[in-house]
Amino acid sequence: MVEKETNTMRDFERKIKDTIAPFNDVPIIFVSVLTKQRIFKAIETAVEVYENRKRRIQTSKLNETMLEIIQQTPPPATKGKYVKIKYCMQLPTHTPQFAFFANLPQYIRDPYKRFVENQLRENYNFSGVPISIYFRQK
Repeated sequence: MVEKETNTMRDFERKIKDTIAPFNDVPIIFVSVLTKQRIFKAIETAVEVYENRKRRIQTSKLNETMLEIIQQTPPPATKGKYVKIKYCMQLPTHTPQFAFFANLPQYIRDPYKRFVENQLRENYNFSGVPISIYFRQK
């Protein structure tokens, strides 16, 4: 039991987000079993996350969106070599996994992978769902 005050929810939400720090795209819902508050909202959010998890994106639409973003902010050059991402696709798995085909995938670092993941979440609403991204040799 938590005593409710003016900013209790905001403070708890901040603590939870600090605890799960790299995962900032997780829905946080406060429910009360005693007063039966927001129980239906928790179920709605769980169904929404499930729908986001099984979402499939056509390869043509994925390439159209993501290659334009990648062209505007390409991966940084490493050792004087430029990485060119040719195309991307969603893999046929139960959870969202994406493969990006590039000429030099070994030079793509974690910050750029996080950038690509954030762009996928922003453009295709994968909130609350873990996304796996693979960079492979073309």
